[in-house]
Amino acid sequence: MTVRVLLVDDQALVRAGFRVLIDSEPDLEVVGEASDGAEALGLIRARLPQVALMDIRMPVMDGIAATRAICADPKLSGVKVVVLTTFGHDEYVFAALQAGASGFLMKDTAPAELLAAVRTVAIGDSLLLPRRTRRLIEDFSGRRRPVDRPTPSLDALTDREREVLVLVGRGLSNDEIAAELTLSRLTVKTHVSRTLAKLSARDRAQLVMIAYETGLLIPAAGDGA
Repeated sequence: MTVRVLLVDDQALVRAGFRVLIDSEPDLEVVGEASDGAEALGLIRARLPQVALMDIRMPVMDGIAATRAICADPKLSGVKVVVLTTFGHDEYVFAALQAGASGFLMKDTAPAELLAAVRTVAIGDSLLLPRRTRRLIEDFSGRRRPVDRPTPSLDALTDREREVLVLVGRGLSNDEIAAELTLSRLTVKTHVSRTLAKLSARDRAQLVMIAYETGLLIPAAGDGA
């Protein structure tokens, strides 16, 4: 299956570089480019990419607002947003994750890492940059509450689903969770899917946010960060 990618950045040179890199891969395809968030929304609705590489700071509509609009639209539930940033550890990146982004990448990411990231996000079985993402969420989740939704309740989860949520929160992939809990990969995938549905979360990055926001994982407890 070819992964369809949309590029969103106000710098044409950046978009051109990403396009050449992505289109050089047989399983990846750039389906459009946008120079701001508003233009991106129109293209995303028309072309339905699986992954949108989204700059954060842009004119007209920034990447955080665009990400929030994408993630609030049920018709775009299959679109995963990866935000592009110059600074990998700041509140803008955290705000993008709160808005529903599936992960983040530095703009100077090595080509091989960027290509791997696009594939990882499209598949959804692993968290993008697990250690960096967890550390960012740990640092900021206690300082700011989400502005667009209350903290979800974990009451609907079974004991096994809570176990899986903890391991997702620690950054483990489905294969790693299967090994940890002595379960099949398919069983883990089912538990993750049910947990996502019960918590109204789009993807693994949102599950990590929820694990810390609800206190299921506490940074000070030394959970392996």
